[in-house]
Amino acid sequence: MELATKYDPKEVEAKWYQYWIDNKLFSSKPDGREPYTIVIPPPNVTGVLHMGHMLNNTIQDILVRRARMEGKNACWVPGTDHASIATEAKVVKKLAQDGIKKSDLTREQFLEHAWDWTHEHGGIILKQLRRLGASCDWDRTAFTMDEKRSESVIKVFVDLYNKGLIYRGLRMVNWDPKAQTALSNEEVIYREEHSHLFHLKYYVADLQELNDEEQLREQGNVIHKDEKGFYAVVATTRPETIMGDTAMCINPKDPKNQWLKGHKVIVPLVGRVIPVIEDRYVDIEFGTGCLKVTPAHDTNDYMLGKTHNLDTIDIFNADATISEQSPLYVGMDRMECRQQIAKDLKEAGLMEKVEDYMNKVGYSERNSDTAVEPRLCMQWFLRMRHFADIALPPVMNDELKFYPPKYKTTYKNWLENIQDWCISRQLWWGHRIPVYYFSTNDGSESYVVAETAEKALEMARQQSGNEALQMDDLRQDEDALDTWFSSWLWPLSLFDGINNPNNEEINYYYPTSVLVTGPDIIFFWVARMIMAGYEYKGDMPFRNVYFTGIVRDKLGRKMSKSLGNSPDPIELIDKYGADGVRMGMMLSAPAGNDILFDEALCEQGRNFNNKIWNAFRLVKGWEVKENEEDAENPVCALAVAWFDAKLKQANSEMDDLLKKYRISEALMTVYKLFWDEFSSWYLEMVKPGYVDGKAQPVDKKTYDATLRFFDVLLRMLHPFMPFITEELWQALYERQLGESIMRECLKLDAPTDDDNRLAADIEQVKQIVSGVRMVRSQKNIAPKEKLQLAAVGENHYEAYNSMIAKMANLSTIDVVAEKTADSSSFMVGTYEYAVPLGDLIDVAAEIEKQEAQLKHLEGFLAGVMKKLSNERFVQNAPQAVVDLERKKQSDSEEKIAALKESIAELKKKQ
Repeated sequence: MELATKYDPKEVEAKWYQYWIDNKLFSSKPDGREPYTIVIPPPNVTGVLHMGHMLNNTIQDILVRRARMEGKNACWVPGTDHASIATEAKVVKKLAQDGIKKSDLTREQFLEHAWDWTHEHGGIILKQLRRLGASCDWDRTAFTMDEKRSESVIKVFVDLYNKGLIYRGLRMVNWDPKAQTALSNEEVIYREEHSHLFHLKYYVADLQELNDEEQLREQGNVIHKDEKGFYAVVATTRPETIMGDTAMCINPKDPKNQWLKGHKVIVPLVGRVIPVIEDRYVDIEFGTGCLKVTPAHDTNDYMLGKTHNLDTIDIFNADATISEQSPLYVGMDRMECRQQIAKDLKEAGLMEKVEDYMNKVGYSERNSDTAVEPRLCMQWFLRMRHFADIALPPVMNDELKFYPPKYKTTYKNWLENIQDWCISRQLWWGHRIPVYYFSTNDGSESYVVAETAEKALEMARQQSGNEALQMDDLRQDEDALDTWFSSWLWPLSLFDGINNPNNEEINYYYPTSVLVTGPDIIFFWVARMIMAGYEYKGDMPFRNVYFTGIVRDKLGRKMSKSLGNSPDPIELIDKYGADGVRMGMMLSAPAGNDILFDEALCEQGRNFNNKIWNAFRLVKGWEVKENEEDAENPVCALAVAWFDAKLKQANSEMDDLLKKYRISEALMTVYKLFWDEFSSWYLEMVKPGYVDGKAQPVDKKTYDATLRFFDVLLRMLHPFMPFITEELWQALYERQLGESIMRECLKLDAPTDDDNRLAADIEQVKQIVSGVRMVRSQKNIAPKEKLQLAAVGENHYEAYNSMIAKMANLSTIDVVAEKTADSSSFMVGTYEYAVPLGDLIDVAAEIEKQEAQLKHLEGFLAGVMKKLSNERFVQNAPQAVVDLERKKQSDSEEKIAALKESIAELKKKQ
């Protein structure tokens, strides 16, 4: 197999991915091996690949490929999520472009459009993951609304209802007016906004005079009065809600507002007379201490309304326009109403003042431009205390491990303060709630919960005692379940563990090995999957959770379309190749920390590809002595033994790092092993010499060992860079059809004490060689010029003389008692080495150079001594700072003495 001069990812990637698919190399079936299972965090079915997906799926692929090479039965299950809110919004938008309103369609007609949209746009992201090299078992691809998953969701709803854990109730919920659906607390994102605090006048309805006004003022009451009468001032950020006010509340302990006790006030503009109630909930310090109470449109006001038996007036329609229950502004959008009512209040003299105010406003996680509205409505809820109790101990006891562990605190805080989960959504796209309503004999409405309409009819007949009930008499609940209600079953439902609890696959693949996800969905997904796992399988859904960070640009900004700082992953792959992009992502991806992505890292990845390619072509281009009886070159034999040791050390280190999910560091280990140790040192040690300008052949033992090393290096690199490693592995030796590097075992012996000693010795050898090369560079001596090396006092690395001589191009290595005056010396640890220069340097130029160095050092030392002679600095500066300055002094004095000695010796030669 002949290799091209340059590595071209486009020629390689599609070819090998198809080869992997054709030969079912990603496929997994239960067998006698240890399973290694990952379930993909399902992306939105109509989504496209972004940088967060790139990071997450690169990590998963690295882990899965490494597991395969460890001999495990690796199974990576792909799939997509139906994403109720996001997908329905896209379908509604598409229909609007075609001149169709959702309200003009029946549920069935709308779902036809939704399925058409899903079939047309769905699965794009999974095809894009193939470009990345994702080694998923594509035959297992699932969808949260496919038949198995849908059956699982409905079965679980019915089961939890029968256990008394699901209930229906009138509650204040977070309402998305754009999608017109309820949201859970976790789906609301709070943002700080520049807002206004409107101070409104609520005139006292039943007070014309205050006989003891002065006395009340002396007692700390703040009394407002103008020509129209006495009034209280209420500060609010939402004047548009005053049409729903049914009380004004004061704190009974507030001295400012004692004068209002027992009175009634008039809602400005509206004219409604409402009572002044007292409750310690009111913050005395906020605003004026007077709180307008709107039970239908604020969670805390709703609780006050229940406590004080207040009327509830819902002034908003589902789309957040003003409803007919309001006496004013009917049909107007809430934000337009805010502007208009502020203007009208001012013109009517009912606005005391307006202040700038920083306010936290909740927004829909799915519709980021839509402010969430508190709304009172009937919803379905799941009781969560039971689930929190079973899901907290395994994580806190490290039975289920979080990487990094700092997220255990976040997890604990949420579970300890958990609230019931609102699981119903006012959407058509999703799993329809399996609740069926019917009329009883007395005309009231009742309902049953059943997996199918047929079962529901049977149950309704039994419950009502009316055997004449027909299917047309049943009305299924219009709401769909929260998307996360299907996602929380993902590790179970992928192996049909709900419908068929003890099947072969669920018993083999579950618990899965690791979940790779972002910390932003600990509540939405991670915690809930743990809950479902213990509820339905009695075991954790995964043994480990690896939390990735957020991908940011190199300036630290979160990537977004609006900032224009989020590159298209497919364009990056086209430019740098999948392996280059994977490496670029991982070089900047420490576990749990945000990723500062820089495209230059992808370029570094591409350069590394080229380095591997060129090194392979170099080795494959060597001429080999075919006579196996030829003696092995001693330098090469030593190099082979050394690199064997380095391979064992690096693989052992990688194993340890990957077990700790320090994947970026594991990549750096093999990157340095190839670039620094193999390419820069090993190939230099063993490369054939030249005679009369012609490269000499390499002995067969060295060549075979080098190919073996390349094989191991490719296997170590393969999880990170699958495409180039497959291409070169196939070219390394003759391969059979169906063979692949991904199925090759990667198990090396642990390094021995002898390996570690040899590796440590060669590190010293490398420093000696580097010292000689530094002398060449400083003295402008050509690399081809042979030099002598003197070990001063003793040669501690005599056993490696042949290697040092070859690498540093030395004619001799001698031991001397003292170095000669014309030598340039360097230290390796505590050992001194010298290179006699003789006529190889220009003495006058060298004296000039060293005198300049001496002048610079003396100036530097003078600055250090000035600091140290300052008593205030020595007494007040931290001890570490003072010690550092003293070290600078001693180092400088030592260098100055050496330079003076060297200059004096050089001057003798003039």
